[in-house]
Amino acid sequence: MDLLLAVKVIIMGIVEGLTEFLPISSTGHLILTGSLLNFTGEKQKVFEIVIQAGAIFAVCWEYRAKIASVVGGLGNDPKARKFALNLIVAFLPAAVLGLLFSKKIKAVLFAPVPVALAFIIGGVIILLVERRQAGADAHDSSHARIQTVDDMSLLDALKIGLAQSLALIPGTSRSGATIIGGMLFGLSRKAATEFSFFLAIPTLLGATVYSLYKAREDLSMADLPMFSLGTVAAFISAFFCVRWLLRYISSHNFNVFAWYRIAFGIMILITAYTGVITWAD
Repeated sequence: MDLLLAVKVIIMGIVEGLTEFLPISSTGHLILTGSLLNFTGEKQKVFEIVIQAGAIFAVCWEYRAKIASVVGGLGNDPKARKFALNLIVAFLPAAVLGLLFSKKIKAVLFAPVPVALAFIIGGVIILLVERRQAGADAHDSSHARIQTVDDMSLLDALKIGLAQSLALIPGTSRSGATIIGGMLFGLSRKAATEFSFFLAIPTLLGATVYSLYKAREDLSMADLPMFSLGTVAAFISAFFCVRWLLRYISSHNFNVFAWYRIAFGIMILITAYTGVITWAD
């Protein structure tokens, strides 16, 4: 791997780690960055999925105590079993729908206008949900029905899982769908954000394994340095992003991300119309 490729790989890894858990769609940003860096092609698409594992490892490290207690308590702790079951229930809708419809969705919707609209509509939804949240906070700052992820029911998990399925639409944002969906369904901002982190573990690891399996004949050991470096870069940037986001939501709402999404959606339309970026590459 030459120096120029290594720099591109590191940049892509950093972008993945910084955008995976923010409600702004990592996919859109990876497409933009890959186009600007001339880092495109079938192998690069697999790379973009595989390095998600780095972001997931960052979550696993940040919540290692919680994960260890759940795994260790599966045999005799009802709370641990409930939490694990909630994750499975929330994971299934996107997994099933993804296997059934992901190719068709990408063929039809992976184009500049649908992606831009997903960004803009998602931004508007965030603004509306935050306005609703602000009104509720004005009456009772602890109004949320669910304050921690351990308070969730199976129905709550299923609702969030269905919300995550919306992220199959390019530009929607997996984290945005789960966090905002969670807030709509009665979770506190912190609980919705943390459950989004936990739900990312099976969702993104599953996507990584599946992508590697499908591309197994096109990959070789020579690709290992590129994939490894990108995964490490994603891990480091995601680690700092997760910690920053947890601090940020303790005293801020998601409006800034909403306006960013709207601006980003407009930029997609402009760059696609002028031919500066090939979004459907």
